[in-house]
Amino acid sequence: MEGFYTLSQKTISEQTIDKSRFIGIGTPVHSLEQINQAMEGIRQDYPNARHYVYAYRLHEGNLEKASDDGEPQGTGGRPVLDILKHQNLWNILLVVVRYFGGVLLGTGGLTRAYGSTAKLVFEGVQLVRLTLFHQYQLSLTYEWYSSLKYQFEQRNWRIRDEEFLEVIRFIISVPENQTDLFLKWLADFTRNQVTYQDKGIVWE
Repeated sequence: MEGFYTLSQKTISEQTIDKSRFIGIGTPVHSLEQINQAMEGIRQDYPNARHYVYAYRLHEGNLEKASDDGEPQGTGGRPVLDILKHQNLWNILLVVVRYFGGVLLGTGGLTRAYGSTAKLVFEGVQLVRLTLFHQYQLSLTYEWYSSLKYQFEQRNWRIRDEEFLEVIRFIISVPENQTDLFLKWLADFTRNQVTYQDKGIVWE
């Protein structure tokens, strides 16, 4: 997978259907630990709700899960998860909190209610596209700095964490599919006078 979309920040939507209050909460997450913390926070923010239906997708490990939290099987978690899958959304916990209003909705009504509430979370929200980058820490003398920085900006290779000491060090982020091109270009352009350390891959 070359990239995926996610939320940049926590997003909340709400609607009332046949006297039941449905609250959708989308939270960007990167680990199971963050999911557990977010779920605990939501239960504290919305106490005494009848159901906390949720779904999540984590790109690392290709993990996904859905929970009906007491609703009839397949009426809550599945339609919530389907919203994430349909839009190729990852690293998101999507929760729909329900305060029961006394009117039974039936399985079809529940499926529509949870699915539409989940969908509302993303309406009008600017999603962020993340792409796989390879990071290298470069060490160079000051004479190379200006020309390298210019060349990197022209190629949209991103500079991070600059340090100006006896030598200059910074992180350069290169799209994963340009890694071989970058290493060959760096060796040729600097005549192997700039050293680097492989720092691994990240999603940015």
